[in-house]
Amino acid sequence: MAFESLSERLQEIFKKLRGKGKLTEKDIKEAMREVKVALLEADVNFKVVKDFINSVTEKALGQEVMESLTPGQQVIKIVNDELIALMGSTQSRLNIGNKVPAVIMMVGLQGSGKTTACGKLANLLKKQGKNPLLVACDVVRPAAIKQLQVVGANVNVPVFTMGDKANPVDIAKASIDYARSHNSDVIIIDTAGRLHIDEELMEELVNIKRAVQPDEILLVVDAMTGQDAVNVASSFNERLDITGVVLTKLDGDTRGGAALSIKAVAQKPIKYVGTGEKLTDLEPFYPDRMASRILGMGDVLTLIEKAQAAIDEKKAQELGQKLLTKQFTLEDFLEQLQSLKNMGPLDQLLSMIPGMNKNMLKNVDISEKDLKRIEAIIQSMTKEERQNPSIINGSRKKRIAKGSGTTIQQVNSLLKQFEETKKMMKKFADIDKDLKKGKMRLPFFR
Repeated sequence: MAFESLSERLQEIFKKLRGKGKLTEKDIKEAMREVKVALLEADVNFKVVKDFINSVTEKALGQEVMESLTPGQQVIKIVNDELIALMGSTQSRLNIGNKVPAVIMMVGLQGSGKTTACGKLANLLKKQGKNPLLVACDVVRPAAIKQLQVVGANVNVPVFTMGDKANPVDIAKASIDYARSHNSDVIIIDTAGRLHIDEELMEELVNIKRAVQPDEILLVVDAMTGQDAVNVASSFNERLDITGVVLTKLDGDTRGGAALSIKAVAQKPIKYVGTGEKLTDLEPFYPDRMASRILGMGDVLTLIEKAQAAIDEKKAQELGQKLLTKQFTLEDFLEQLQSLKNMGPLDQLLSMIPGMNKNMLKNVDISEKDLKRIEAIIQSMTKEERQNPSIINGSRKKRIAKGSGTTIQQVNSLLKQFEETKKMMKKFADIDKDLKKGKMRLPFFR
């Protein structure tokens, strides 16, 4: 999970600060030393860490904090504000204006996930009412064109290609006329990459840029490469003057050094982050939401957006009523597991809930195989057992296991998952209720 190790370290450090009624200069400097080590271990750029620590320390030692009734919380607030500033302060949107077609040029090294990112971005723009066109300008990598065509087919977006013998500059220029004649309002150009930065690669990209004058040049980098991602961003920016970054594989980066360093080093914003392998797993990057996740304060807004996209509103209202009246059944449980799976990995969802124990559902990770097994177990129960699982004793478990082709241990595991999920769904309902009443606050402001 993104930032997991850094988040755990920072939460442990700030737990000590919150536990003190009054802070001394020594307390703050000691805490900042620990934060510095945590950031460096997370592979954050050394200069970025140095400037960050100096800024936080200076503000934390101010009179307002030292004389506050809750100095520990004030320090955490300063860290939160500085993290937001470090990652760009506000969301940086695509700048494609009213030009038709708008041109987005995707660049990056081979293996960064560039072609998949093109498809994810096309899918996202399509949901926003755009009519995108993918353009295959990578004529170097074997099967690159075929890969883009497969990706395009999966998101139902057309792909413009002139084959692997054509010049990439000619392909890019021809795609504009094609887009105009086929009512495409956004062009996404998938360019060639290399295993490393070289003059031939850069010259080709500069020539494409000169020919089509793109509205956006987005650099796709792999978050898991840490400082290498930052160095790549700096190099591409020097030659192409990129407009933003797409950070892929953030879900697999437990450290987070690239996300915390790129804006400060390359002076270009992160515009999108890849959070999984599905073509729907691309999110706009919000510095404030990411800072909140890093400090363990959740990300309610993103959670709500995911829920709205995956869960039918009428069914959600019915579920809320069932939770309030304690009528949540195993059939509801199966339906909610399917909905939650559509929202993304459960560990990511848990990290978005303020105050949620990340270990609470560590055993509730579901695959298609798991869903089929759960469905088989539930269908082997009587209606009464589904409505009231507390009546399921040893002999009933034995019968259910035999009927579903599973083991008693798997039936026990399902019943435990049911209880755990019920707790989580109750937490969702409480958050929704607090939001409607205007009571939702970050933990350290309570």
